[in-house]
Amino acid sequence: MNTFVILKILATLMLPPASLAVGVVLSLLLRLAGWRRLAGATLGVALLQILVLSFPPVTQRLNLHLEAKAREAVAGNQPCCYDAIVVLGGGISPAAPPYTTEPELNDASDRIWQAARMFKAGAAPRIIVSGGSFVEQQGGAATTEAEAMRRFLLDLGIPGDAIVSDGKSLNTIENMRNVRELVKGGRLAIITSAFHVPRAAKLAKRAGLNFAIFGVDWSVPNDAIPWWDAWLPSVGALAESNLAIRELVALTFDRRGDGLAP
Repeated sequence: MNTFVILKILATLMLPPASLAVGVVLSLLLRLAGWRRLAGATLGVALLQILVLSFPPVTQRLNLHLEAKAREAVAGNQPCCYDAIVVLGGGISPAAPPYTTEPELNDASDRIWQAARMFKAGAAPRIIVSGGSFVEQQGGAATTEAEAMRRFLLDLGIPGDAIVSDGKSLNTIENMRNVRELVKGGRLAIITSAFHVPRAAKLAKRAGLNFAIFGVDWSVPNDAIPWWDAWLPSVGALAESNLAIRELVALTFDRRGDGLAP
C-alpha cells in the first residue's frame, strides 16, 4: 500500500462521518474493557466533532482563514499573457464505463469554466488539464480526470489542439511535477479553488514554476445567503469544514512537497 492510499485513508478516518464510526467502535471496546467513563467521553468527542464542524460559522471561519492567504497570493495578477493555463484536478469526476459514460461536474467545476473564459480572452494559447485516476491506474473501470476536463472544455468551445492532458497526476504535488516537465520554464496561469490556492501556490514555488495563481469558488458572506444557511448545522457545512481542515493540515504539516525542488 503506497503513501497516497495511506494518507487518504487516515484523512478520511480522522474526520466525520468516518470519525464517528471510529468513535463508536472505540467506545464499545472501552466499555467492554470496563472503562465506562472513557468510553462515554470518546463517543461524546466524536459526536461533538460532527456538531461543531456542521455549524456554518465554524465553516466560514475556517474558509476565511484559507481565503485570506489566497487573496494575498492572487493579488496583482495580470489577465495575460501566459504560455499556458493550468487547471488543477478536483473539479470533475471522470466517467467509469460501462457504469457511467459521461463525466460528472462537482462544486469545484468553476476551475474548468474559468480556464475556458481566460483562454477565450486571449490569456494563453493552450490549456493544460492535470488530473489522473487511482482507479484507472489500478486497471479499473475509469477514465482520467484530465480526459474528463478535456471533454468538458471541448463542449465549451475550446479547440482540441489547444488542450494538453496530464492524466498521470494523483495529487497536487504530482500536478506540479508533471506540469513542470510539460512547460519547460514557461509562464503559467494556475487555476484552482480558493481554499486550495495557498497550498497550490506553495507547491508551485517549490517546484520552481514561473506562475500566477487564480482562485475560484470563493465563499459567500453571511449577508448574501438566507439566515438559516448561515447559522443552522448542515451536511454542506460539514463537507466544507472537512475540506478546509484537510487543506490546513496539509499546508502546515505535509512535507512531501519538499522533494519538488528542481
